[in-house]
Amino acid sequence: MFSRFHAKLLNLGSGDLLDSPRATSRLPRLMNDPGFISPGLYTESSDSDTESSRQSTGRRERMIIVANFLPLISEKDPTTSEWRFKLDEDSLLWQLKDGFSPETRVIYVGRLKAEIDPHMQDEVAQKLYKEFHCMPTFLAPDVQDRFYHGFCKNYLWPLFHYMLPLCPDHGDRFDRSLWQAYVAANKTFADTVLEVIHSNDDYVWAHDYHLLLLPTFLRKRLNCVKLGFFLHSPFPSSEIYRTLPVRDEILKGLLNADLIGFHTFDYARHFLSCCSRMLGLDYESKRGYIGLEYYGRTVNIKILPVGSTWVGLTKVKEIEKKFEGKTLILGVDDMDVFKGISLKLQAVEELLMQHPFLRGKLVMVQIVNPARSSGKDVQEAKKEADEVAKRVNKTYGFPGYNPVVMIDQPIDSHEKIAFYSAAECCIVNAVRDGMNLVPYKYVVCRQGTGKGSPQTSALVVSEFVGCSPSLSGAIRVNPWNIEAVAEAIYSAITLLPSEKQLRHEKHYNYIRSHDIAYWARSFLQDLERSCKDHYSRRCWGIGLGLGFRVVALSPSFRKLSVDHIVSAYKRTKTRAIFLDYDGTVMPRGLISKSPSGEVISILNGLCNDPQNTVFIVEEGL
Repeated sequence: MFSRFHAKLLNLGSGDLLDSPRATSRLPRLMNDPGFISPGLYTESSDSDTESSRQSTGRRERMIIVANFLPLISEKDPTTSEWRFKLDEDSLLWQLKDGFSPETRVIYVGRLKAEIDPHMQDEVAQKLYKEFHCMPTFLAPDVQDRFYHGFCKNYLWPLFHYMLPLCPDHGDRFDRSLWQAYVAANKTFADTVLEVIHSNDDYVWAHDYHLLLLPTFLRKRLNCVKLGFFLHSPFPSSEIYRTLPVRDEILKGLLNADLIGFHTFDYARHFLSCCSRMLGLDYESKRGYIGLEYYGRTVNIKILPVGSTWVGLTKVKEIEKKFEGKTLILGVDDMDVFKGISLKLQAVEELLMQHPFLRGKLVMVQIVNPARSSGKDVQEAKKEADEVAKRVNKTYGFPGYNPVVMIDQPIDSHEKIAFYSAAECCIVNAVRDGMNLVPYKYVVCRQGTGKGSPQTSALVVSEFVGCSPSLSGAIRVNPWNIEAVAEAIYSAITLLPSEKQLRHEKHYNYIRSHDIAYWARSFLQDLERSCKDHYSRRCWGIGLGLGFRVVALSPSFRKLSVDHIVSAYKRTKTRAIFLDYDGTVMPRGLISKSPSGEVISILNGLCNDPQNTVFIVEEGL
């Protein structure tokens, strides 16, 4: 009368591999590497087998980076209708390679920001893989829309930024069709990864909330896949997260990774709390590492704020003279409801009201990046920001002077760098944000070439932004407290030059030593550590659908033989028998907890033997 889980575990430990058929390896659609596909790709292998395979093929280490979008810019020739592609060198994904060994080959998997005709998809895929080591994932248009604009932007993005489904735009009945599209899209991403993965030596690093189910689909096909996942958005508290109807499926999906990364300790703590409260999992910290035990596997947690590329940003052209003689403060944000743009502009309004001498001298330039999603909330956020800007300019502006300059059209990187370089203060006022690298870019641009007079900078940063704990010299604010934000801006622009220089140097030294290369290198090192015992254990996949997980057991684990137990029972003269009540004496989940007559008879039979001592164990009694 073992519990159902114990029965499954014992059946798996019989010493034989599962009889269920395994997925057969198939040649990837594109083969540009010399060598062959390891026959152990879909089967367990020992460390020695893996090492010999690596030596026989001569293959160098490979990292497969998976994200929603590839680090490419797509352009269609209007005359020939041919697609042209070039690398997006500002993409964080492309910059990750700087943190890997020169011998590591990096392959990218993701979608294109372009609609490719189905009959051209194979040709485009061949071209991108050959020229850029990029393998595109193609989704059907209806799946793509429901996956990205539907489930990702309507459910996950607001929820992960602490927005409960209470307002009219987000309070409708949960749409299962959007969830099904999300599942289908993640499976398609996994299928694309399986086309390019070659051996058990390959590492896979998945990124962000678009791919929360990817680990499940990969682990189902490759039990020993070396898989890391990094979440670039916040992770909400359990009180917020538990409102999601598919909360367990997503948590279990993440737990199929070997290493899960978060920007801040708070985000990791919220994730661990959700695993504890909803899945009953415990976690512990050993030697500075946080680990979750999940069916014999240790899922490690990494807390590592992302860095910024600092070398490429120092190529500053001549700064425009347009704002000469003015104190320029800068904001650079995406247009969405969480960036707090209108709150920032209201703080500028409060600043000009409280300090009249700044009128005519202070200019707030707000660069608005294009919205990544559409919807009523984005439109309302833009409308509100525009209204506040017009009100401030009408109240405190005059001919030839507008205190607020809104730039809501795309600008090139050189112009944006010029604004970063000219600004005396940068303000990041988001009410909730995952990391936000705007302060990093600002500090680097203010450093410039490092020649001439000492470089200075001043930062006002929301305490609800992921980068806030890393910037100890920034003035932290609660974006909802408009008066406090106004005073923080005033303090920032009136700091003594020596104080500005001290804060700037502190920030710059941190950013320079914690760039994207450092971030990628540190994550990879922890991923290697998390995967080092993959081939010293025996792994079996159990569960159906999104409840799939891998049970990892010691190679010496064997199912107890009934004959062996009976023989040992007869030989011993003193026996202690421990029986769990809920799950052994009685099935789990029953309202009636009274044992049947048959169970009582068995217990009496055990107790009547004077050589037996029987214990009934029940937690909470």
